[in-house]
Formats: sequence, C-alpha cells, structure tokens
Amino acid sequence: MPENKKDEKKQEQPGRGIYEWTQALVCSVLAAVVLFAFGARVVGVSGGSMRETLQNGDLLLVVNRLLCGDFEPGDVVIAAKATFENGEPIVKRVIATGGQTVDVDFEGGIVYVDGQPLEEPYIREATHLSEGTEFPLTVPEGSVFLMGDNRNGSRDSRAPELGAVDERCLIGRAVFLLLPGETEDLGMREWDRIGAL
Repeated sequence: MPENKKDEKKQEQPGRGIYEWTQALVCSVLAAVVLFAFGARVVGVSGGSMRETLQNGDLLLVVNRLLCGDFEPGDVVIAAKATFENGEPIVKRVIATGGQTVDVDFEGGIVYVDGQPLEEPYIREATHLSEGTEFPLTVPEGSVFLMGDNRNGSRDSRAPELGAVDERCLIGRAVFLLLPGETEDLGMREWDRIGAL
C-alpha cells in the first residue's frame, strides 16, 4: 500500500485524535508527578520568622536537597527535625556550614562567622534575641547553622532544640517565590516580589 494511502487510513480511524490527546495528557501528568516527587516541590511559608524576605503565606518552589548541590551561607532552605516544632518544616537561611564557627554579639546585634561580621542586608533588625545556645559554636561537618531573617521573631539554630542541623534534615533549597502571601504591614499581596530568591 502506498505511503499516502496509509496516512489517509490513519486519519480516517475514529477516536485516534482523542487517543493521542489523552496519551499526551497522561504523559504530562506523569512527568509533573515525577518532577514534584523527586526533583522539586511547592512549600508554603508559615509565620513571620523570615520577614522581610518572605511573608506568611508565600509559596516557594523548592529544589530537592539531592539535586541542589552543596548548601552555602545565604541559601534559604527548608528543614524538618523531629525534636523541633513537632517535626514541622521550617524556612530559614543558612548562616554557616560544617567547620565554620558562629558567634553572636547580642548587645551589638552582630553575627560573626569565623571571626568576621556578616553583612546582612536581608535581616529585619539586628540580632538581640538569645535562645540558649552557647556561643561561639563550631558547626559540625555535614551540618548547617540556620537563622531566620526576622532575628528577634525567629526560633532557629540559636535554640538548643534545633542547634546545628544535619544536612540530611534539609528538604531542599528555596529557589523561586511562586506566589506572594499577604504582607503583614499592607494586608495585600505584593506581586512584584514574585521571582528568584
């Protein structure tokens, strides 16, 4: 049978278009499920511990820790540790990684890593709240020290229940703000905040 006759026969088969459309839809849904199960996920911010960088109700795209490489100071991460906040995921910023030493001058409100004061344009106010962790603290290898950007309204690695966090407790790195929550000050969404973190 000539080629053009075969093509005509395919076009004449009833339901072929619906079958192809359904097949494409199922493949797309499966690809999305695999991506969000193993590669990335959407996480909601709960609370004000990361103000002004993140607001309560923000939705973040988070890359799985196995895919996002090494964690570095400045990364915004999602962590879950059974001994802290009933194991609920928390959103914090990496301040130091394994082998680095963290110290905090609570009177002056300055955080030091390896003896150098951090430049922290992202924080809401200087760090004056101590939660009980002894400083200076050297972060164990394979762990990170986490703090919220709203330093005096955040429970983080300064609390002995959390302390330095094993990297295996990190769910992943937040890379993109998908949907802004309502800001506490304005009571509305700031759509211009959408984008990379």
